[in-house]
Amino acid sequence: MTGTAEKTQALWERFEKTRDTDARNELVMSYLHLVKFIARRLLPTYHKHVELDDLMSSGLLGLMDAIDKFDPSKEVKFETYATLRIRGEIIDQIRKQDWAPISLRQKIKRIENGYAELEGKLGRSVTEREVAGHLNMSEDDVKKTLDESHTFNVMCLDEVLVDRMKSSELLISREETPEESLENQEMLNLLAKYIDTLGEKERLVISLYYYEELTLKEIGLTLGVTESRVSQIHSKAMMTLRGKLTAAINA
Repeated sequence: MTGTAEKTQALWERFEKTRDTDARNELVMSYLHLVKFIARRLLPTYHKHVELDDLMSSGLLGLMDAIDKFDPSKEVKFETYATLRIRGEIIDQIRKQDWAPISLRQKIKRIENGYAELEGKLGRSVTEREVAGHLNMSEDDVKKTLDESHTFNVMCLDEVLVDRMKSSELLISREETPEESLENQEMLNLLAKYIDTLGEKERLVISLYYYEELTLKEIGLTLGVTESRVSQIHSKAMMTLRGKLTAAINA
């Protein structure tokens, strides 16, 4: 164990025994890099609506909450738990702003339903042009809405993940029940199944964005397309996934 790791472990032991404020503050400083990393990764998605300082402030609250609630006996790495809490607090603060106009939300919902209807009818992934024709919209209008809805779509997925984490609290105070384990596994299986039905480019963008954690700009450079086009592809994928998951949950 390195000197830094030994010092951090000693701080945790001191904090667990005494709940000492100074030890808590030192732990915050030890893990502040997590807040900076997460805030900077989220900034490209939400920069039109919040500043980096706002993300950092929200993330700091999440880190402090994670330190107070963390239970080492659950055998989960603190970094893993803290990342969920930090991201969750940031998303909570952003969604409270309710930045998306009603007109945009209505148009997003209309296009989302259009994708669901057409793909259900044809049994395959469909293009923006096909959806535009189905809805009597111009292809440019569909693409523009997909581009504008990127932040909304990412936030919706983040909200689902954050809400599931909060409702189960599996890492905080108790063991996962068999029912919760089955429910979580079924959700993961459904999501994997629906991702497999996406088009090749959509699957690739989802993989690069959520698993490789590349920004839209980085994905664009990788695929040789514009950042705006990546945003459109991502939004189409999110609309399709959200529509199918909602239908499955409500079935």
